[in-house]
Amino acid sequence: MANKNVLIIGAGGVAQVVAHKVAQWAAEFGDLHIANRTQSKADAIVESLREKGHQMPFTSHALDAMDAGAVEALIRQVDAKIVINVGTAFINMTVLEGCIRAGAAYIDTAIHEDPAKVCETPPWYGNYEWKRREDVAAAGITAVLGAGFDPGVVNAYARLAEDEYFDKIDSIDIVDINAGSHGRWFATNFDPEINFREFTGTVYSWQGGEWRENRMFEVGREWDLPVVGKRTAYLSGHDEVHSLSARYKDADVRFWMGFGEHYINVFTVLQKLGLLSEQPVTLAEGQKVVPLKVVKTVLPDPASLAPDYEGKTCIGDLVKGTRDGNPCEVFIYNVADHKEAFTEVGSQGISYTAGVPPVAAAILIARGPWDVKQMANVEDLPARPFLELLGEMGLPTRVIDASGDRSI
Repeated sequence: MANKNVLIIGAGGVAQVVAHKVAQWAAEFGDLHIANRTQSKADAIVESLREKGHQMPFTSHALDAMDAGAVEALIRQVDAKIVINVGTAFINMTVLEGCIRAGAAYIDTAIHEDPAKVCETPPWYGNYEWKRREDVAAAGITAVLGAGFDPGVVNAYARLAEDEYFDKIDSIDIVDINAGSHGRWFATNFDPEINFREFTGTVYSWQGGEWRENRMFEVGREWDLPVVGKRTAYLSGHDEVHSLSARYKDADVRFWMGFGEHYINVFTVLQKLGLLSEQPVTLAEGQKVVPLKVVKTVLPDPASLAPDYEGKTCIGDLVKGTRDGNPCEVFIYNVADHKEAFTEVGSQGISYTAGVPPVAAAILIARGPWDVKQMANVEDLPARPFLELLGEMGLPTRVIDASGDRSI
């Protein structure tokens, strides 16, 4: 599938990274197309590609990605063979449907969400994506789900641990720490609506062979991690727990995200005031508004944070289990730098870590190793080729075990 056209859907900070990485690896692809509901945002990414001197053909398009027919039509119009969906999590199923109809490979970076629902019953992938497995296979296309960093790379870390470090895995703790600073009084690192929806519902973790429920910020612990040092992270609900629990049924699978006191305080006030609700309310003047969308509108655009962002991220998997009958543990991780990301592609580090992996997935589909002609989560696919390619692309993987801290 080498040298085939790529269609990026979405034009936010992650899409910016995806576009620049596709352009950097242009020899693997054909033409690049960027589609977004507001075409001017796609135009801005195209202009940033030109400013960097990239030469591959690229074109912008206006697209209502909530319309599966429109998605199908655009895929056929531009002859796209790989679609990278980095739009809002509300469009996953319509974009996937368009890919099934048009016969294009599909890649996304987050689980599908229904705008009217928050934290549905687990496993979340079972509510929407996994129901289309047979349709994907019948269409003969590859659909790689959750190919960002978390979910995505952290899933590959679990698979690498399974393949190379353990005979039996007892627990997988995914830890996400952003030790950077953007200088704003308050902002979220990605779409505020999606960000807040992750934390307003029940926190689900997989422990003791069943789903456990907690409240957000109920369970926290201090982690001492490479480069970023000691940070407090809280048990959080997250996409990858829902697919990893299906593969590692006998292991505990938990996700921990770092938060500062300021974020927790602001979040708590907004939630107690009802401003994080996804349900519409009627104003005295008769207009209907969704409080969460109002909050999203008044907060800074996450893409606008990039020029001032400093510091680093550390994201990894602490995996425990046994090998040759002996207990052992390994921490597999990446450290990314916000300033370096902005210098390279014009986005901050959170967008960078989310945007590079789907391009690596696209390359592996184009080359063949990941072109499996079925639906797969990242842990279902060979991890080492993916992680080694990510190292070439700017996201190197390191491992800490009994023998020390080293690159894979």
